[in-house]
Amino acid sequence: MLQDLIGHSNDNIARRGFDRIEALDPKLASARERLPELCDLAVNGLRRMALPDLHFPHTMRGVGSRNGSGVIPEGDNLRYTINVAQGLAWTSETEQRSVLGGKTAVDLALSCIQRAAKSGEPGAIALAAWAAAETAGVFAGDLFRLLETSLSHDKSIQTVSCAWALTAALAARHLGPTAEVQRLASRILLLHAQSDSGLFRHFTPASAAGFARGHVGCFADQVYPIQALARLGYMDGDRVALRAAEACAARIVALQGEAGQWWWHYDTRDGSVVEGYPVYSVHQHAMAPMALLDLYEAGGVDHRAALAKGLAWLDRRPENDEPMVSPEDGVIWRKIGRAEPPKLVRSVAAVTTALSTGWHLPGLDMAFPPVKVDRECRPYEFGWMLYAWRSRGVVHALRNQPRRY
Repeated sequence: MLQDLIGHSNDNIARRGFDRIEALDPKLASARERLPELCDLAVNGLRRMALPDLHFPHTMRGVGSRNGSGVIPEGDNLRYTINVAQGLAWTSETEQRSVLGGKTAVDLALSCIQRAAKSGEPGAIALAAWAAAETAGVFAGDLFRLLETSLSHDKSIQTVSCAWALTAALAARHLGPTAEVQRLASRILLLHAQSDSGLFRHFTPASAAGFARGHVGCFADQVYPIQALARLGYMDGDRVALRAAEACAARIVALQGEAGQWWWHYDTRDGSVVEGYPVYSVHQHAMAPMALLDLYEAGGVDHRAALAKGLAWLDRRPENDEPMVSPEDGVIWRKIGRAEPPKLVRSVAAVTTALSTGWHLPGLDMAFPPVKVDRECRPYEFGWMLYAWRSRGVVHALRNQPRRY
């Protein structure tokens, strides 16, 4: 079980000795110093977010325009609850119980299995199957049967859900039969979802996204396949999978902004940026690190300097000087976007680049500057932060699990 791997019996070891922060190059001193503070904020923030009966909200919404004004929970989100379990599993048992009202990350992961099955949503099903296996050591057979059906019969498949299905299959294959889910998901990612630029499309087939979006892949469409294919490459010695992960990683790193921004929408045809904003905090502190550190542990290229650059954006950025980190509210604000009608520039950029590769209407940056802070924070952001930076050894541990099915 995961708890045995990270030594939950010793809180000090779980906090400081078995994480990826200590493994950072000493040259990245600022990141090494900042990350423990941010991980502590994540635990404290999740403690405030927790709802009764092992649920977590869709978001924590800021109630004022200044840090310290407070936040309120809105909604209920199964995916985000699963992500919390995945992140908290890498903290001490004391921290887990303090967040979950006396329960543990294992309890939380197991509570999500039936909820996911009833949801019928492939992304939630894949995440729950992954968390059950990796966090609780449980094979959620019903969930894998649902994934196999979805991957076999759905007319269109989201890249993110497909990547999660592959990661789940790899995490659980020592517990039960996952070979068919692994085969289907890896085939879709390697043969149909990745373009010649190295970037991944949002849907398979791309036409499912429509004329204006068929060529677009978002940042999430890149990081989760990198993670899944890096793990496949490491576990099976699959050089094709590892090269596919490295090609995508190399492209998003090459496109990273001067201030460390991980951009939002890409043109998968030529590997350019369709629209950079909004820049999401979770991409900076969690999702890029999670994927690229998995790639590095799997024997891929070391992109840790780019991760440190991205992390620094949280505290120093050209867009504005409003604090993104609010310890008073227990949050990191969600994103910086344009002062615009909802999704206007992204929609325009998608259409113009669909008509002609690289065509962007001039003047949009001046007309709609990226200065607006979105004052909300979602539970998965902290779940993935803890997973990204505290899960040292998770990739290597997968190979040590004997494949029995």
